[in-house]
Formats: sequence, structure tokens, C-alpha cells
Amino acid sequence: MRLVLFQPDIPQNTGTMIRLAACLGVAVDIVEPAGFDVSDRHFRRSGMDYLDRVAIIRHPSWRAFHDWSRANGLRLVLATVQGSVPYTDFGYAENDAIIMGRESAGAPDYVHEACDARIRIPLAPGMRSLNVAVCAGMMLGEALRCTGGFPMTTPLR
Repeated sequence: MRLVLFQPDIPQNTGTMIRLAACLGVAVDIVEPAGFDVSDRHFRRSGMDYLDRVAIIRHPSWRAFHDWSRANGLRLVLATVQGSVPYTDFGYAENDAIIMGRESAGAPDYVHEACDARIRIPLAPGMRSLNVAVCAGMMLGEALRCTGGFPMTTPLR
């Protein structure tokens, strides 16, 4: 399971999603260009010390990421308000790469066309969207639940 951030443009959201991935034991791919410098203090603060606890691969472009993902047998699953399948009804697999689009613009048509599936979070009537980091948490949590991929932890006493 991987979390893919397509051209992220808000450092705080990116840091939050990387922290989420670190805590859940999921690798992260960042598809450039990002809308900020990764040394940005907001990014570093929201990622805290978790940035060093997650495997992050930075890809210089969508094409580079797409080629790499195919060579590694990943299934590309795009989170989008245009998705036809609710995220709770989707059949997740361990080789899924869940792609989150840009906060400002989502994912362009060429990303939609290249993905194997498009999933969405059903929203109340009249609502447009959720924060991208919230969406990532919901979808990644469901994917890990469905595949038995949550990290093993010490039982609570």
C-alpha cells in the first residue's frame, strides 16, 4: 500500500499526510512539482519528526511516477469527487497506490485516464469537498482495514 501525493501545494497538508503514512507504516510518493520547497517550515512542523520515519520517493513528473508504478506492479487508485465508486465499496489490494490530487485543482484529466480506478467519499448534498489530508486518512484507513494491513501494535492493557 502506498500514498501518492500528486503535485501537493499546501505544505501543512503534505506534512500531515506524511505523518499519517509514517504512523500507519505506508510508503509515500510525491509527484513533482510541489507548490512549495520541502524545507518549508510549515511542512517540517506539520511532519514533525515523522518525516524521518517514512519511506518517501520523489518523482520528477507524472510520467516518471507512472512508468515507475507500472514497473513495480502497482494499481493506481485515484481519490476524486468525480469517482464512480464510494471508497467503502471498493475492493482494495495490497499493491494499491492511493493517489491524492492537488488541493487547489485535484488531478488533471491525464491522471484520471491513467488510473485503474477512481473512488470518492460520499458527501452531504451541497458540500463540495473535504480537506485532502482528511480524505487520505479516511481512504487509507479503509484500505488498510480491508487488506489487513494495519501495523501490529502492542495490545492495550
